[in-house]
Amino acid sequence: MTDANTIPITNGKVLQGAVLNGVINAVINGAIQVYFLWGSTTIPLSVDEITNDSHTVLGSAVPLAVSLAMILTVVAYMTLKAPKKPFWPSALWLTFKHGMFAFGLCVTGAVMWQSAFGTVAVSLTTAVIVLGAIAGLVAGVVNYMTIRVSLLAESH
Repeated sequence: MTDANTIPITNGKVLQGAVLNGVINAVINGAIQVYFLWGSTTIPLSVDEITNDSHTVLGSAVPLAVSLAMILTVVAYMTLKAPKKPFWPSALWLTFKHGMFAFGLCVTGAVMWQSAFGTVAVSLTTAVIVLGAIAGLVAGVVNYMTIRVSLLAESH
């Protein structure tokens, strides 16, 4: 459904936009993490306890990924200018699904990391890179999946 003044949305364009979105979010969230973690010399990626009071990189990644997944799903849906599926129930369900998907992947990854490598302390730079990479990956994947489900699925 395009007119003479619009560019057709293709899988390549959606993927290109998702990668750009991921890179931008990686940089922004990396900068935010520098602010939050400033002053720390080393930070554990994970610790060998289910409940603890220590700040860990992978522990911080879980709420970061879940909140980004849910927020960016709504943002990606709302910024679509082409005809799209209705927000209720399609995009609302997608928002919840992306949040739970991010939660499951982050927790599973953290548990597997801890099981394989134990407690590993990293520098501030490494912690910021890990958190920025996770944020960028979540942003890119969520952007791509949201647009594909909300817009392109109807044109195939």
